[in-house]
Amino acid sequence: MDATKKSGGRYALLDELRGLSLIAMIGYHGMWDLVYLAGIRAAWYEGLLGRLWQQTVCCIFILLSGFCLALGHAPVRRGLIVFGGGALVTLVTWAVLPEDIVLFGVLTFLGSAMIFTGLLRPWLDRVPGWAGLAGSILLFLLTYHVNAGYLSLGGLYLGQLPDSLYANLLTAYLGFLGPGFYSTDYFSLIPWLFLFWAGFYLYKVVGRPRMEPLRRSICPPLGWIGRHSLVIYMLHQPVLYGLLMVWNALH
Repeated sequence: MDATKKSGGRYALLDELRGLSLIAMIGYHGMWDLVYLAGIRAAWYEGLLGRLWQQTVCCIFILLSGFCLALGHAPVRRGLIVFGGGALVTLVTWAVLPEDIVLFGVLTFLGSAMIFTGLLRPWLDRVPGWAGLAGSILLFLLTYHVNAGYLSLGGLYLGQLPDSLYANLLTAYLGFLGPGFYSTDYFSLIPWLFLFWAGFYLYKVVGRPRMEPLRRSICPPLGWIGRHSLVIYMLHQPVLYGLLMVWNALH
């Protein structure tokens, strides 16, 4: 079979990029388990290289999710399904591993982003693609450090945000962490919704006529992973925990 054969009506390369990003994300989580649960020492992972790994993977995944939103139908319904998956992850971690609870993790964020984008789409579509892309990137960079309590742009510190914004769980969902908030996987609406919208507007800038090369498949197994990313994401951590238990038993 030709490795570059066209794959039906889907944009196969987008599925495969999503699958590759998911594998990289699972690898990062597996390393997290080894370092913070199994006690393996890995200075590189706890330093800059680990941070770059995590941020690169999540940025690509979120940008790609925004880009792909326009290719599907019923974004609000899909968003509710993904949001429900995030809620299930929260409930399971709260019940089984409360010390490693996931509050407002990546699934909760992606579900929320799909819902809000679907609801706001009549207004978002009025913005020219290039303006929406530039504005979204600017807002993402400006609010990138909101979780830490300040605004910045290109390394330039622009000022501290009021402490009154950082009040409770609702503000933490938005991006303003309340006192004592903790989550092992945290993606707030601000700044990540702006990166999601950058992907949404990037699709408008590229346009469907220029996307035909993306129909070609390079690695079908990655495409399969990408098409089943929600189920695989929800199952990967229990599998990793099981492998960790085997690791601990052998060591």
